[in-house]
Amino acid sequence: MDVDVKKQLLERASIAEEIIYRFLPEASGMQKTIFDAMNYSVHAGGKRLRPVLMNETFKLFKGEGQVIEYFMAAIEMIHTYSLVHDDLPAMDNDLLRRGKPTTHAAYGEAMGVLAGDALLNYAFETALNAFDLDDANPYDVKTALQILAKKAGVYGMIGGQVVDVESEKNQLDITEEKIDFIYELKTGALIEASMEIGAVLAGASEPQIKIVENVASRIGMAFQIQDDILDIEGDEALLGKPIGSDERNAKATYVTFAGIEKSKEEVKRLTDEAIEMLNELPYENAFLKELLAYLVYRDN
Repeated sequence: MDVDVKKQLLERASIAEEIIYRFLPEASGMQKTIFDAMNYSVHAGGKRLRPVLMNETFKLFKGEGQVIEYFMAAIEMIHTYSLVHDDLPAMDNDLLRRGKPTTHAAYGEAMGVLAGDALLNYAFETALNAFDLDDANPYDVKTALQILAKKAGVYGMIGGQVVDVESEKNQLDITEEKIDFIYELKTGALIEASMEIGAVLAGASEPQIKIVENVASRIGMAFQIQDDILDIEGDEALLGKPIGSDERNAKATYVTFAGIEKSKEEVKRLTDEAIEMLNELPYENAFLKELLAYLVYRDN
């Protein structure tokens, strides 16, 4: 990726991070431990891609005002809660994330469960507060909340996680159709939510929002396939984790069915289609296009 684009991404991620931290609860009171665990989880780091995608889509449609900040914080809280729960002993049983103890490793399993629950609930508390803004369109806020709830729930991320967990118990039952379903919901749903909400809060039309959803759907799928490719061909130093984990765990991925070369072709096809769709819109955000390309051609 172009060095200048990487620098811009880091700058935008830093701005997004400042916004997110501003919305986190103060660690005080009898339930201080849960606030500490929530803040620890969010402060663990990450690329902040979802809030950045949301904000860049908002800017694409010339959005203005603070309303976007409430949803940038909310989407990252939801993403973080999903990681906290993914790490639990009942799920992936991971003790480290980004080189630091996972939330349940630091605070205990019970508090890990509660921290994830708290972040999910607090995300909606935060987003709902956008109704109090004088310059926010109540209908747009309501629509954004509906998108956030659906894409994070059983018809979105959680639904994809359910099928993923069930498939891991019996890899012989996994099919290419199931792989596509898991990727579309587990990974794609929050990327779709991020970009759709950015468009909605900026006042985009329904046809334009649909184009954005289709763009995000393709990017989400390409993003996850690229993850599969990196698990085979990636550089461990750049990835920050060992490669080959899918093969060691006998986990079926898109590459299992399509092969490495066809998988690379699919990443390119999906990305090209997404950029073409973005070009159909009567607006321009050059960085957003560069960011979408980065998401799927990244090396970590």
